Amino acid sequence: MRVLLLSAYHAQSHAHWVRMLEHMFPTWQWQVLTLPARHFSWRVRGNPLYWSEAERATLECDYDLLIVTSMVDLATLKGLIPSLAVLPTVYYFHENQFAYPVQEGRHSLLEAQMVSLYGAMAADSVVFNSRYNQDTFFDGLGALLARLPDYVPAGILSTLRAKSTVLPVPIKPEEPCGQPSAGYSASSETPLRLLWIGRFEYDKGAEGLLSTLRGLREGGARFELALIGQQFRDSPQAFDTIADEFSSELVQFGFVEGRKNYQQWLIAADMVLSTAIHEFQGLAILEAVALGCVPVVPDRLAYAELYAEVFRYHSSPQEPAREVQAAVSLVEELAALMLEGQVRPPDVSIYSVEALQPRYESLFTELTG
Repeated sequence: MRVLLLSAYHAQSHAHWVRMLEHMFPTWQWQVLTLPARHFSWRVRGNPLYWSEAERATLECDYDLLIVTSMVDLATLKGLIPSLAVLPTVYYFHENQFAYPVQEGRHSLLEAQMVSLYGAMAADSVVFNSRYNQDTFFDGLGALLARLPDYVPAGILSTLRAKSTVLPVPIKPEEPCGQPSAGYSASSETPLRLLWIGRFEYDKGAEGLLSTLRGLREGGARFELALIGQQFRDSPQAFDTIADEFSSELVQFGFVEGRKNYQQWLIAADMVLSTAIHEFQGLAILEAVALGCVPVVPDRLAYAELYAEVFRYHSSPQEPAREVQAAVSLVEELAALMLEGQVRPPDVSIYSVEALQPRYESLFTELTG
C-alpha cells in the first residue's frame, strides 16, 4: 500500500497519530508532508497554495490512499492537483472548529469551519477521534447552515453522516526505564503525586487549576505537583502564579525533553488532573491513565465517554467556584480510596494500538478495495 498523508497543522498530537499509523502498518510505503503548527488562519487557507507549488512532484506520484487532517484544504488541493481527486481519501478530525473555545481578540473560526466542510464533502470517509468531536461538528455545522441566507442545498448533514465514523488516535506507552515510585497507596506518609499535563494555554483551564490547587491546600491535603506541558510567550498568568505559590509542592514545571523521561513522570504520578475547557480526545490523560494514574476530569467534552462517573467531577463553567469545589472534593475522595486500595486506574486498553489497528486496517482496505 502506498499512502500519501498530509498534516497541515502538525501539532504534537497530530505527530503522535502519524507515528502510530506508521507503527501499525510498517510494511506500507508512507509519504508524509507536514506544516508547522503556527499562524493558524494562514496555515488552514495557505496549505494548498504552498503544497501545490513546492511539493507538486511529490503530490503527483502514484498512491493508493490519501489521508489528510481536517486542517487541510482538501477541496482546493484536489482542484489544483487533479491526480489527487481520484484517490480514495480519509479526512481525519483531531478537533473541529465549531467546538473550539474562541479566545477574545483571536481570529474568527468561520474560515476554518468552511474549509473543513468542503474538505469533508471532498473526502470518501470522514473520521473523528471521539464521539464528542463528531457530535459537536454536526451540531455546529447544522447551526451554521441554518444561518446562511439562501441557496443551501438539502441533505448535506445526512450525506456527511453517512460516511463518518469514530476512530480514536491510538496510545502506545513504551516500556519505561527505571522503576515506578512507591505509590500513594503504599503509605499514608507518602504525599499524593498529582500530575497535570497540557499546553500552557487558555483552553486548558489555568485559572481552574490554580483555584483547585488553592482549595486542596486550604483543605490540608499533602501533595506533590508535576506540571508538564509546552510553554508559550503568551501563556496565561495563572501558570506563573502557580510556580510562585506552589514552589514547595512543585517537582516539575514545564516541558520535559525526551519520550522516556516524559513517561517516567507519568509513571511516578498517582493521580492525573484535568481542568480543560477544550479536549476532543485527551491523549495525554489517556496515556497517563494507561501508565497507572487515577484520572480526575471534568464531566464534559470527550471525558464523559472515556471515563466512568466516579472519575468525573461536576462541570459548571458558568459557576467556577462550584466546579473548583467539586474538583477538590473528588481529588480528596479518590485519594482516600487509593489509600484503602479501593480504587485503581480504569482500563483504557480499548484505545491501544493493538485494539485499534484492526479497525484502521478495515477502514483503509475497504476504501482501497
